[in-house]
Amino acid sequence: MSSDSVLLALGITFVAGVSTSLGALIAFCVRKKDFKKIAFAMAFSAGVMIYVSFADILPMASDMFERTFKDSANLAKGAPLLMFFIGALFAGLIDAFVPEHIETKMIDGDVSSSKISRVAIMTAIALAIHNFPEGLSVFFSTLEDTRLGIALGIAIMLHNIPEGISVALPIFHTTGSRKKAFWIATFSGLVEPLGAICAYFILMPILSPALIGACMAATAGIMVFIALDELLPMAKQYDDQHTAIVGVFLGMLIIAISSFI
Repeated sequence: MSSDSVLLALGITFVAGVSTSLGALIAFCVRKKDFKKIAFAMAFSAGVMIYVSFADILPMASDMFERTFKDSANLAKGAPLLMFFIGALFAGLIDAFVPEHIETKMIDGDVSSSKISRVAIMTAIALAIHNFPEGLSVFFSTLEDTRLGIALGIAIMLHNIPEGISVALPIFHTTGSRKKAFWIATFSGLVEPLGAICAYFILMPILSPALIGACMAATAGIMVFIALDELLPMAKQYDDQHTAIVGVFLGMLIIAISSFI
């Protein structure tokens, strides 16, 4: 393994991860307390997280388990599903034990800033966790096949732009700080090259396709739980019209289109 190939793999992963910053820049163009846009952003985020989980992450996780358990089709199919529900259970436990210091209240159609901030941070954390195994995937794909790594890096970059939007807008709404919104969203993406760095310096001796698949399936469960339990209900609180459902399907559509580019 040459140093040039390692640097190329790290570079592709970094570009894919930092693309959340492009999405985060939208925070500079949105007025504070524009409730319909906040509702749309949260629903859009939910659509992205749900679609990516079922259309991308779980199939990739299943493929990685199949590489490991070639002689046991049932185990290869069942293991990612089990890890998906373990991830959802983990997210539920976090949600149950993380206290809400200020009770959520509707005030003239608004939701308390503490609740929005909590959901925004949870979304950023979920996406950061999701981006870690993505970084592993891009890194090892590039080492194995440069063209495959570049294609996967571009696809993930396109995924990460709307993810940056979905993290930055709610944080900007609650804090009024464009810089904080930008940097938190950027951080959630920078976990991706961190995953690649860990892969090279720490995990290389013990890493296996099954381990990567387990991590990816579990993070899919976390993302779907947060989308259904937090993002969609809050989007409906902000706008009881059709903003939420439009946002969900537009998020799914954009990610689906990006898969063919």
